[in-house]
Amino acid sequence: MKALNLTTRPPRSPRVRLGGYTILPRLLDKARAVIAGTAGDYKYNNPNDGHFFRFTGITPEALMEQVKTGAGDWDMLLWVSANEPLKRTTLEISQWSDWTETVSFNDVEMREWFTEQIKRLNPAREDLRGTFDYLDPDDYVSFGGVA
Repeated sequence: MKALNLTTRPPRSPRVRLGGYTILPRLLDKARAVIAGTAGDYKYNNPNDGHFFRFTGITPEALMEQVKTGAGDWDMLLWVSANEPLKRTTLEISQWSDWTETVSFNDVEMREWFTEQIKRLNPAREDLRGTFDYLDPDDYVSFGGVA
């Protein structure tokens, strides 16, 4: 599987789903870029990635080892399904993914940080409320766009 060069473009949006899972495609992009040495400022196993690992029970190390085999997205999804200790149902995956799209910063320190990031991106934006709302325009601005 060819790794993205995350120094020239962002990983997929956290909203993109694979097998119903949000976060997973972005996580795979970052893991492949780490292996290729092209992750840039993107971090594998960051707090947002942690939502996926906690929900599935898969460890970051186990997922990274499987990514190192060169498996494509479909094979990675099959691997996740076979190796997920918590054996989530399709309904649970759908509900969890819907929830991840609404996750916001829930402690004071993170809300203050988030407010500063909105000011940096575009202080006129009133639609930025949660993690995914922040990540998409931040990726865009990081590569020359205007939020």
